[in-house]
Amino acid sequence: MNKNHRFGQNLRADSAWILYQVLEEGRSTRELFIPVLERYSSAKDKNWINETVLGVLRNLPTLQIWLRPKLQKPLKGSKKIVEHVLLIGLYQLGFMRVSEHAAINETVNACTLFNAHGLKGLVNAILRDIQRSPPAIPEDPQIASGLPKWIYNTVKLAYPNDCDKVIENMNSKAPIWLRVNTLQVEFDRFCSLLTNQGVQFQQPAHSEYALIVENCNVTELPGYDEGFFAVQDGAAQKAAVLLNPQNNEKILDCCTAPGGKACHLYNLAPKAHITAVDADEKRLLRVKENQERLKCSFNIVHGDGAKPESWWDGEQFDRILLDAPCSATGVIRRHPDIRWLRKPTDIDKLVTLQAEILSAIWPLLKPGGTLLYATCSILPKENCEQINNFIENTIDAARNMDDIQILPGQEQMDGFYYARLVKSNG
Repeated sequence: MNKNHRFGQNLRADSAWILYQVLEEGRSTRELFIPVLERYSSAKDKNWINETVLGVLRNLPTLQIWLRPKLQKPLKGSKKIVEHVLLIGLYQLGFMRVSEHAAINETVNACTLFNAHGLKGLVNAILRDIQRSPPAIPEDPQIASGLPKWIYNTVKLAYPNDCDKVIENMNSKAPIWLRVNTLQVEFDRFCSLLTNQGVQFQQPAHSEYALIVENCNVTELPGYDEGFFAVQDGAAQKAAVLLNPQNNEKILDCCTAPGGKACHLYNLAPKAHITAVDADEKRLLRVKENQERLKCSFNIVHGDGAKPESWWDGEQFDRILLDAPCSATGVIRRHPDIRWLRKPTDIDKLVTLQAEILSAIWPLLKPGGTLLYATCSILPKENCEQINNFIENTIDAARNMDDIQILPGQEQMDGFYYARLVKSNG
């Protein structure tokens, strides 16, 4: 299947193509949605593709259980894409408010765009069979969860008392959080701008300068171009607050991309000397874009957190934020493709990388300085177990607050973990 295949405009074909790229080629929806959706002018069409693709990813085990008995043999090679067309069709029939006529006929017609004319009859027969005898949601809790077995079992083991709620929230739609950039606009004035534009919003408790807005196009909100706000989940907004940056301090944001936390650090301490480092040169472009839109001033460095000798000037930092590479299991509700892109073998590799970066970055911290370790993971291996191992093996490291593990949906936030460490003066 052509990596850059494009159609004129066909909702179902485009949705099936994105799905194929995710599940067969291991690509991210964030990478795929941009070039596909920019060809559609209708917000309704864009939302349809977005909701359909993410819906299939959230319910993939159930859809596969429905589909497998209908296929006499697996579709392979150039025909494999038709399996993804079928998944799009099954999702419409089982989970969407789409007319059954459109769900079947338009999905069958999408086959022609993949040169699969000979399989239109098969697709039509399967969809009409499902229409006549709608299947039930499987009783198996793992299948019904929409998660691969390894994630389901890991969550169940780590959170036995909260398992059902965590999984329910992992499958919910994430709200849109904003952080008001108070260096550019007063909080109350921005709220007034939203109200005047008819935007529905709420102010969450315990999250200063944060708002949750109703589903909307954030680029059309008042003050977007002027940098009045950043799009940043409430859990991510805790990072800068917990690090507590002060003016005139030397601060490092390690693994910074896309730069939201660095911009928040600047917002809290605009006279601090902030260095934002990331190993991914392409993602640093996003950091630069956010920096410019939000009108923040800090130093952006292309560098590997595990190899600071290649970019560090030798002067220690007062505070360090380490937003470590992780499984991103805490943001699955926001990015459902993560559940299928991430593999169980990835976790040990990530844990090893996190430990390497922690050990490499710790010498860059001044005695008496603070390091905040953060992940958007809910897996203990990457979080409390990682920090426990680091403290056991690092003589001058100690916690100076209780760890914070935010679970998906808790106070409407994403899943996040924080541990704050202090370096002794001895």
